[in-house]
Amino acid sequence: MPEDRAARPAERRSTRPVWAVATVVVLVGVGIIVIALTRDAPQAAEGRPPAPTTTSSPTASPTAEIEVELELERIPWEGGPQYWASFAQASEWTDPSFFPIGIWHSGISSAEEVAWDTEHGINTYLGLWEGTDFSLFEEGGVYWIGGALNDTFDPASPHWPGVVLDDEVDGRFSPEEGLAHLEELSADAAGSGRFRYANFTQLVIGDDLDVDVQEKYVNAFTDAVSVDMYWYTIPFCDWRPYRGEAYAAPVPQEVCRTASSYGRTMDALTLRDAEDGLLQPRWQFIENLNGLSGHEHLGYISPEQLRGAAMSSIINEARGLVWFNQSFTGPCQSTNVIRTAQIEGDAWCGAPQVAAMGEVNRLIRDLAPVLNTQSYAWDFGDGLDTMLKIHDGHAYVFAMTDGTTGERRFTLPPEIQGTTAEAIGGTGDRPIEDGAFTDVFANERDYRIYRIAL
Repeated sequence: MPEDRAARPAERRSTRPVWAVATVVVLVGVGIIVIALTRDAPQAAEGRPPAPTTTSSPTASPTAEIEVELELERIPWEGGPQYWASFAQASEWTDPSFFPIGIWHSGISSAEEVAWDTEHGINTYLGLWEGTDFSLFEEGGVYWIGGALNDTFDPASPHWPGVVLDDEVDGRFSPEEGLAHLEELSADAAGSGRFRYANFTQLVIGDDLDVDVQEKYVNAFTDAVSVDMYWYTIPFCDWRPYRGEAYAAPVPQEVCRTASSYGRTMDALTLRDAEDGLLQPRWQFIENLNGLSGHEHLGYISPEQLRGAAMSSIINEARGLVWFNQSFTGPCQSTNVIRTAQIEGDAWCGAPQVAAMGEVNRLIRDLAPVLNTQSYAWDFGDGLDTMLKIHDGHAYVFAMTDGTTGERRFTLPPEIQGTTAEAIGGTGDRPIEDGAFTDVFANERDYRIYRIAL
């Protein structure tokens, strides 16, 4: 289980759990030598795929290059794309170039609407009108998570890979009723060849429910799980007494309304999910305009904050994103934000946020082959929140701050010998000297993605 974040406040990334792994893969001619040191994988819980183990690789081609992995500990994960191989209807999700990016309650009624959503990086839908034609998913190359809405839904189609058990059960039922409710729904969905998914509120990572109840909610019923907590657009950070320090991964009051809180939410969900020794994909809900209802309007997430919230989630091992797609308060309201932006165009008040959502979604989509590798554990320096991955002969460093601003120094692992940290996204390459480089984060929401030759 991950150590308490409070024990290592300076480097948030290093608080996440690690596997004791040192692997060297050498490809010579048509043969492969795999040397690995791993901790024994735990046994799978009922209905959950087993934890990944190290296996022999297929025979390499005669032109294969030599690739050496870093001799660092690994961040535990659910197994990447191969996790979905345990679900017959999720066969297309095993593609390393696929990363789930969903949207909540976005009605689709035509191929043109699906194409618009796809252009904005959406590949998965949750919550739709009961008259939706299933052919829209198959012809549009997108996916549905839910139940059969009508007779057009094909139970054998790979475009229907999962089911939604329910939403926010932890906030709508007593613990006894909620657990019994999910147990019944999970049993009904078992054996369908589809994964079982549920979304929870922040109650499963806070102090309003007993920890054992939180852990049961997260671990006992699902194959994929998410939390919704809309830090930028709800008044939680303003409430007194302040309660963010009581979260499983504490959220300091001084950086509460920052992108870093979305990452801390993922850390907290990982703590709860790790209780049974197995991990499932953990997804993050993010507002694409406004996450508030039932309170006086606070404000809208800005395009820059939106992109930062998404990247903070990814850096903290979110294995998928789901966009909350409604806005119920203030002057810019919509029951379907992405569709309103399509119909109203650039003049609509929420259009900049939808454009920003598309931008960060496309970036994540393009980086899916990198994101679908297991992360390494490395402390790059103080005041940083980072993720380190290796792909195709390069190190990829995803970086933000701990919610503060200013210059940061990155110290690289000794195995990374490149002389330039190439900035993906045009923020400016950084020269590497003596195994380190610096960069300036002017805003708490700023992020960087560096690519460095090994």
